[in-house]
Amino acid sequence: MPLEPLSQKDIEERLAELPGWSLEGDRIARSYRLGSHFAAAALVMHIAQVQDELDHHSDLTLGYHSVSLTVNTHSVGGAVTEKDFELARRVEELASGHGAS
Repeated sequence: MPLEPLSQKDIEERLAELPGWSLEGDRIARSYRLGSHFAAAALVMHIAQVQDELDHHSDLTLGYHSVSLTVNTHSVGGAVTEKDFELARRVEELASGHGAS
């Protein structure tokens, strides 16, 4: 089944299930705060592994004690799809294990 862009209503419903995530333009986004730069770098590496598993990649930024990501689906013209929310849910699971807030 081909990926389809989600409606604004669908996006809002899915975001309600992911505290901390928001819609920024045509992407969903989230920033995390961590206890150290090393912890932030470890989370980035773990996210990169999941992105490769899903074959779906975000724009990922490593800060001193922070990690930020934004994601949409390029293959449907940069719209938000269920694939973006699948990645967001996986990242949320990872982040808590790394002590991110």
